[in-house]
Order: sequence, then C-alpha cells, then structure tokens
Amino acid sequence: MADETPDTTEEQKVEAVEAAKETAAEQPAPATEDAPAEAPAAEADAADAPEAEAEAPAPAEPVVPQTPKERKAAARARRGKRRPSTPEERAELRKQKAAARTRYRAKRREKDRAARGEAGPAKTVSPVEHGPGSPKERLGTVVSDKADKTIVVRIDTARRHRRYQKIVRSSTTLHAHDEANDANTGDLVKVVESRPLSRTKRWRLVEILERAK
Repeated sequence: MADETPDTTEEQKVEAVEAAKETAAEQPAPATEDAPAEAPAAEADAADAPEAEAEAPAPAEPVVPQTPKERKAAARARRGKRRPSTPEERAELRKQKAAARTRYRAKRREKDRAARGEAGPAKTVSPVEHGPGSPKERLGTVVSDKADKTIVVRIDTARRHRRYQKIVRSSTTLHAHDEANDANTGDLVKVVESRPLSRTKRWRLVEILERAK
C-alpha cells in the first residue's frame, strides 16, 4: 500500500500539468499582446488631428464699430500713405503738387495750340443782340434827346390794385440807343431789350410810332 501511493500522486501531478497547458492554449491571448497592434492606430489618429484642426475655419473676429477718424486712418494705412506731419514734409508736398499743376497746364496749352492750328484762324462772331428767350418790348414817350445817340424814354403803367381794386399809375424811365438821332422829345416810341450798350443803356429804339405835335 505504501508503494502505490507515491506513484498515484506523481501521475496526478502530470495530469494536472497537462490539463493546465491545454487550458492555457484554449484561452485568448492576454491584453498585453494586443497593445502593440493598437498603438499604430492611436498614433495615426494623433497625426490626423493637427490636419483636422488646420482645415477647420477660424472663428470670425467681432466687428468693432469705428469712428470716422479711425476709418480714415485705416484707409490711409491700406493705401500706404501717411499725412505729412512736419512743416518740411508739408512744404515738400506743396512743391510736388505745384510741379504737377505746372506740367498739366503746359500740356493743356500745347494741346490748345495744336487744336487752334488745325481749326485755322478764329472766326469773328458778331455780338449777340439778346440772350436766350424773347426780348422785352416797351412803349413810351421820349422825355429827353439831348445826349448823342441816346434818348430817355418814360414808360407809363396803370395797374389795378389787387386788394383795393384801385387804379394805381406809375412810371419809370430808361435809356435807349438811337443810332440815327431820329427821335425827338414827345415822340411815342417802341424800344426793345438788348445787350448792354453802355453803363446805363440796355434798350434800343425800334421805331417811332407817333411824332410829337
């Protein structure tokens, strides 16, 4: 009996070791073996993250209202120009503008001379008797013919007052040009509006309607 006990115990140990080996072969691999396989995927995700962040649009900056002075300053900054601040800079800017004006005027003069040369000599144009529109005409009595080629004509008017309906009479005098000194004092004449002929003459004699008796 004593001899059978050790053999039985050794056989049991061998069977237990083989069962343990079979069980270990049937179980899945531990988590430590899968870690190296998952590491490249994590690294790939980390590499793609900066590109995704770069492609995402940046948030729009809030629009801050500006004063007119700030807007002008920003426009000057975009153009790359700066307003002269010292007297020397302002004087230099004035000189540059004056030179540009001189060049422009010289070119205009040359262009005008060339145009005049192509057009030929200027034609003499007779002075316009009256501007646009119909000239005024008046009937009056000559009150003076003492001046040379000038008569003084009195224009009598009679109008009814708008409120009181009373006849209101008035008169005014004007100087008219009489080229032939034909009109005499007391004549009833017709004058027409004309261009300025002297300091006081703006009318011209058209015809004598009735001679003085």
